[in-house]
Amino acid sequence: MMFASLARPKWMLTAAICGLLASCANGPPSVPSQKPQIGRPSVPETGPIVFKSSGNPEMDLWRADFADRAMGAGHPRALVKSLLENIRPLPLWLGNKVEAATAPSSQAEFAKPIWDYLKVPMGETRISGGQAKLAALGPTLSAIEARYGVDRQVLLAIWGMETSYGGFKGTDDAPNALANMATEGRRRTFAETELYALMTIVERGYARRDQLGSGWAGAMGHTQFMPSTYIAHAEDFDGDGKRDVWKSEADALASAANYLARSGYVKGQPWGLEVRLPADFDYGLSDGNERRMETWVAAGLAPITGGAFETGGAEYAELWVPAGHAGPKYLLFKNFNVFKTYNRADSYAFAVGLSGDAIMGKRGPLTPWPTHLSPLTVSEIRELQLALVARGFDAGTADGIAGRRTRLAVQAFQKTQGQIADGYPTQQVLVMLQAAPIAAPTGLN
Repeated sequence: MMFASLARPKWMLTAAICGLLASCANGPPSVPSQKPQIGRPSVPETGPIVFKSSGNPEMDLWRADFADRAMGAGHPRALVKSLLENIRPLPLWLGNKVEAATAPSSQAEFAKPIWDYLKVPMGETRISGGQAKLAALGPTLSAIEARYGVDRQVLLAIWGMETSYGGFKGTDDAPNALANMATEGRRRTFAETELYALMTIVERGYARRDQLGSGWAGAMGHTQFMPSTYIAHAEDFDGDGKRDVWKSEADALASAANYLARSGYVKGQPWGLEVRLPADFDYGLSDGNERRMETWVAAGLAPITGGAFETGGAEYAELWVPAGHAGPKYLLFKNFNVFKTYNRADSYAFAVGLSGDAIMGKRGPLTPWPTHLSPLTVSEIRELQLALVARGFDAGTADGIAGRRTRLAVQAFQKTQGQIADGYPTQQVLVMLQAAPIAAPTGLN
């Protein structure tokens, strides 16, 4: 019995030592795991958005103010931040010569003689490119014509004018371009309205933030829609659930057709017809007023190609002499003014009409341009406008743009000099005007 009782403790001691050695071989004993801590919920950001500086103090001040107003108007904080956090000053808008670079008078529609302006839209590359698209997109164009009632050559002409058939849609970012325009200040209200429209585009899922590529003034896609125009008129013509004016040619062309149709375009009616005038014609009738076709026929106007006028039912037109009495003369119809909803310049609308006709094989004008004349430069037009006003002729603001108001003032002056009153501002007109006496002040006792 004693041997038995002694043997058991010895066995137990040996087991304990072996267990201890095994425990040492496997490392220290494990510590019981603690319960995971529950993280605190993230607190949403509040207050003004803190942006990294753009490098331009004026832009930073404008952004801070506009971001607060945008959030106050109900736009999500994250969206406002994503549109504005990476804006940066562009030399075109905020450089040393910004006013000269972005003023309307610096744009080709206003700064070049009309025959020079037309060289690109009427060039062989542009016209042959339009004819290639006419052939490639025949079924699509037919379907768009049927739905919206806008002639295909007009859509192709605008597409060519805006982006050279999608060849150059702009390399800018729409929010950044518009932020620069707003900071520069001359069109701040317009730019901010378009920025709000961009927010709506992203909020409604029409486009992602990274898809908002644009031209220098914020216009987007194949046919260069401003954001507000996109919201009002963009179409999903290819049926993929997206109104994609950036990549879908069908959507972009249908969107342009929808815009023109809602602006009053009448299918089958001419935008303009080149005419021949009698030798003793009164150019005072080229005053921007529409008159009935019967009136023009009675005044001796006739199509330059001969025969009777074919107007597709249009009853009214105005006479336009874009380069004075020595150049081509046109009767302009309603569709010409519809083109101007895209761009207010007469020369732009004229280029759309002429290039659209050329794409369909009808070249014009037939009357040569008076390239021997010396049109005025932008600065000389400002001198002309100031001189007209000083002599009692209402030329409007001296902005360097020879618009309708300035041409009417030139007409009025030409009549006082016994000249042909065609309203075309030339070097000869400026010299005559500067030699004329300044009007006496009125309203003085």
